[in-house]
Amino acid sequence: MARTSILFMAEAVTLAHVGRPLSLALGLPGDQYDIHFACADGYDFCFKQTAFHRWRIDSLSTQQFLQALASGKPLYTESTLQAYVEDDLRLLEAVKPDLVIGDFRLSLSVSARLRQIPYITVSNAYWSPYVRQHYTVPRLPLTGVLPIWLANPLFRLIRPLAFATHAVPLNRVRRRHGLPSLGSDLRRTYTDADRTLYADIPQLFPPHAMPPTHDYLGAVIWAPPVDLPPWWQRAELSSGRPIIYVTLGSSGQGTLLPRVLRALAPLPVTVLAATAGTIRIDAVPPNAFVAPFLPGDAAARRASLVICNGGSPTSQQALTAGVPVIGIAGNLDQFLNMHGIVAAGAGQLLRADRFQETALRHAATRLLDDGPARLAARQLATAFRDFLPAQRLHAHMQALLATTPQDGQP
Repeated sequence: MARTSILFMAEAVTLAHVGRPLSLALGLPGDQYDIHFACADGYDFCFKQTAFHRWRIDSLSTQQFLQALASGKPLYTESTLQAYVEDDLRLLEAVKPDLVIGDFRLSLSVSARLRQIPYITVSNAYWSPYVRQHYTVPRLPLTGVLPIWLANPLFRLIRPLAFATHAVPLNRVRRRHGLPSLGSDLRRTYTDADRTLYADIPQLFPPHAMPPTHDYLGAVIWAPPVDLPPWWQRAELSSGRPIIYVTLGSSGQGTLLPRVLRALAPLPVTVLAATAGTIRIDAVPPNAFVAPFLPGDAAARRASLVICNGGSPTSQQALTAGVPVIGIAGNLDQFLNMHGIVAAGAGQLLRADRFQETALRHAATRLLDDGPARLAARQLATAFRDFLPAQRLHAHMQALLATTPQDGQP
């Protein structure tokens, strides 16, 4: 009996958008599905342990993506999204999948519909139109010239207009292909699909009138298949001193890592740090061990505290291990994620554009001794265990395929 053909498409602007669908693909039953995976070049190391059919698609470079984020400009132009649609259509014609699953591949809002292929998107609940959010001004040119107390209300005033501006390019591409506009709310362009699945849990981001086509997957945990550094089993790592796991990821805060290590150097802790290959550390403090990449899930399980950029991948590694988080946030995605964690009592939010070593040192000291924060993190770990992402995805795939007419069927 022929296996169902599934195409995963990752918008590889950050490693997280490759790792998340890869983790989900690895969790599907191989005897039922013929898995195809498409992403941009440069991520071969992620696929060492897979036998998927690999395909190449174009994506913005990480540098282009981060520059657009930092400037507050729309991430994609109309011409870029139109080129994506054409790239998608060629791939969909070549693979002829029964179902396509995208992670931040916004062009599938057009291309999957044009080919009438069932489409699932994986997103985060804090981008859902059905989750209430508290908006804080992210790192923008605005925050470089105004104090935060003034930039915050100004940002909240202009945010709906900014979201509408960011939604324009995809709406224009949709109209070009005879599809209706998604409106002026950016969150709809981020979550438009036949099924929208959030790599989160409702305990962190409660739903509000969420339709049945939207659902929670839980934490989609993934770590790159890399060799452990020689120091991983060193005796001092089990000396009884608290371990702090630090990684600022590939989303722009990597340049702060030397200052983070310097801030933690005076503390009676051991620091495990991953650079994500974004920066070279010339002076490593005596209490720190540094590698380009670490298995973040294993590092979080060894830690008493995790310090990251506030994004969902690393913070979820921490919380599923029952460990509090300090998020040094820069972009809006990171601020939105950390608001949920802070509201749950399991972490603290710091600003990347107002970073102070003393503030981080005080925050780390406080959270290492904060019983309620540790309890909140453990409670979230329990909640996360109730969600099995690959199984939940599988159920939605089967439900969607069951309602999709097959060739030759009415």
